[in-house]
Amino acid sequence: MEKVYLNRNPTAKAILELVRSIDDDRICYDHFAFRTFGVDGHGIDSLAKFFTDFGYVQREELRFTAKKLKAFWFSPPSIPHSDAGTSAFGPLPRIFISELLVDQMSPEAQKIIRKYTELSGNGNNYAALASALGTLTWKKPSFTEFQQLARESEYAAWTLVNGYALNHVTISTHRLKSHLRKIGNLNEFIVQNGFKLNSEGGVLKVSPDGLLLQSSTVADSTSFQFSDGTIESVPRSYIEFAERLVLPEFKNIPENEVKEFHRRDGFEVGNADKIFESTSKDQLNRRVV
Repeated sequence: MEKVYLNRNPTAKAILELVRSIDDDRICYDHFAFRTFGVDGHGIDSLAKFFTDFGYVQREELRFTAKKLKAFWFSPPSIPHSDAGTSAFGPLPRIFISELLVDQMSPEAQKIIRKYTELSGNGNNYAALASALGTLTWKKPSFTEFQQLARESEYAAWTLVNGYALNHVTISTHRLKSHLRKIGNLNEFIVQNGFKLNSEGGVLKVSPDGLLLQSSTVADSTSFQFSDGTIESVPRSYIEFAERLVLPEFKNIPENEVKEFHRRDGFEVGNADKIFESTSKDQLNRRVV
């Protein structure tokens, strides 16, 4: 999954290489995120089963009413890992899977989505494999269908052309060794190197308890050939950054003894709602100031 993601998204690949150059090649992922269509078995469960079969545990549900989305996150199994491992070979990340509540969409949008999920047949049983191979489980849509969905839900249009591909990976900043472990320093470093950060709600997204700090780049775009032969640019994926602060009850633990379970866990609707905008047309077209 990571290999497909890095091949398609040069911004993410470049930023990971930059951070490694500063931080001695040690990067841990906070979470991987996926998008799905919540209809006829193609939603969250189509991907979740792969992870739960390997010991992941389903945790809290999150709702995004305006976007007509819901999500669950999954905590990784507790297994030994090498302290020398990096990226996909480091500690297992959390998993965040969202789905579009298709039944709440207009009849026209539902018709397009159901057309392609039906064409997929049993493709939902191979969601994780499709993600790892970088393939769609349905045929390519027409450009007109893509545009029609985008007018109603940019999430739906993204999912139609990207399928089960990784929507983003997230660097766990507090696990870095250098000054970049503070997310503010990392954000500044990324901007100085010419990359654009998602500005929706401010560059830094902060949970109400102040313990979960997140930011993300704007998604890359690539040319996509639609079924009618039209070639147009479509949004791909982005990279996120998360700093989880130590919980108040553990504030007196020496810094060198702090473990991941001492830190703020889970996700926050307000933060995630703004992170979703990393693939929006407004963010993609925004000029860097």
